[in-house]
Amino acid sequence: MRIVALDAAALAQGLTPGLTLADARARIPELAAVDHDPLADRLWLERIADGCDRWTPMVALDPFDGITLDISGCVHLFGGEAALAADIERRFALAGIHLRQAIAASPEAAQALARFQTMPAADEAGAIRRLPVAALRLDDEIAVALRRAGLKTIGDLASRPTAPLAARFSEAMVDSLDRLLGRADSRIVPRRALPALLFERRFAEPIARTEDALVVLDELMRDAALELEERRGGGRRFAARLYRSDGAVRDLSVETGLPTRDPAVPARLFRERIDTLADPIDPGFGFDMIRLSIATVEPLAATQLRLEGGQVSEEAMAALVDRLGTRIGRARIRRFRSVDTHIPEQAAFALPAIELPDPARWAPPTPGEPPLRPLHLFDPPQRIEVIHEVPDGPPRRFRWRRTSHEVTRYEGPERIAGEWWRVGVDRLPAPEPSCERPQPSRDDLVVPGEAIDDPPRRAPAKPLLTRDYFRVEDVRGRRFWLFRHGLYGREAASPAWYIHGLFA
Repeated sequence: MRIVALDAAALAQGLTPGLTLADARARIPELAAVDHDPLADRLWLERIADGCDRWTPMVALDPFDGITLDISGCVHLFGGEAALAADIERRFALAGIHLRQAIAASPEAAQALARFQTMPAADEAGAIRRLPVAALRLDDEIAVALRRAGLKTIGDLASRPTAPLAARFSEAMVDSLDRLLGRADSRIVPRRALPALLFERRFAEPIARTEDALVVLDELMRDAALELEERRGGGRRFAARLYRSDGAVRDLSVETGLPTRDPAVPARLFRERIDTLADPIDPGFGFDMIRLSIATVEPLAATQLRLEGGQVSEEAMAALVDRLGTRIGRARIRRFRSVDTHIPEQAAFALPAIELPDPARWAPPTPGEPPLRPLHLFDPPQRIEVIHEVPDGPPRRFRWRRTSHEVTRYEGPERIAGEWWRVGVDRLPAPEPSCERPQPSRDDLVVPGEAIDDPPRRAPAKPLLTRDYFRVEDVRGRRFWLFRHGLYGREAASPAWYIHGLFA
């Protein structure tokens, strides 16, 4: 077992990372050691990075103990680089975190100066050249080879041509050297994608009530509405971050089904989101900054309301979907999406309503004509026993769920052939065993091997069978949607019958 990391007191006693635990205890018997937990270290680093978002949205992790901030263009908000660095050190000290920080022209230079610089230096270029070759963060073998060759500092490498260095110590070492010296363009990859719009409000004195924070969010959303109106767009995802003065961060996000720039819509959703939180927002010592971001801006032109109120009804439905999705979960409110297929059970899919802003629209039936499709479909269709006059004729009597139904009227057949460009097996259930009649043979089943207590087996691929649908009515006035599966004599020797739906 070896030591991974040490605190300041252990470092002062002469211990170093990589030392075996037995040797360390031999030197300091009262040494306190805990198991290394990389996952906990990563989560702690993520929490620190969340707090660093208050200074700039361009934040990147530098595992396992570093965070890099791109402060280009935002230092004037804090009074300059020195004031920004002082504010960062003050907040980290309040949280009990020891910090080593440096500001440089490139991410690699700032990381190297923060880790290896022993004292502040006014000359950035000179400080970089005095760094050891370990600042390149290369493999141990390459670092040892560089030191044996007498190249111990970055300045020793910078004064030599790169071609011999690449040939002897690898191209990776030269690339790292160029990025450290600023010869190559190097940028951080932020842990979060930058939003299209970002609005924030800072406070000289923290606000200690959640209701006050919501009032500030309302003001930020009104500012966002003006910007969205200028861009002729709307937002669907609104994210709020509340920064506490002790460094804790609370995230809130809401989504809408349609793009909107009405500030009242996300304001209402934020209040409902807070009301449904299992862990209520704790302001602690107060929030000193609140930020509102809109991930993307979608086109949203001005609309003229129809006199009959059709547009108002659509917007009201979208508002209802947003409210229900915020309260009980975005995936629980679903909406049908039409699919270009004539197979009845595949003509629509249920998807989260908030991800499907345009609902499915089917052609309305002809006025006065009965509906061609039932309101309720069985998935999968249920097997029935049918008596008919001729093999390919309409049903006269059928038995379903141990009840006989005498057919008095029928309409059909409506033939739906299998899609010729698809090859597969119809996924219809096998008939249940019955004590009143012998169980049909495997040749009569649509999907072999699915009987009770019989392990399933894969059927060979074949074209989908033709279906002949009938709309029938029994003596009690109940209407059913039946179909014969397969053409008699051509696709099946004894076609099976199924009930697919019920009419209202």
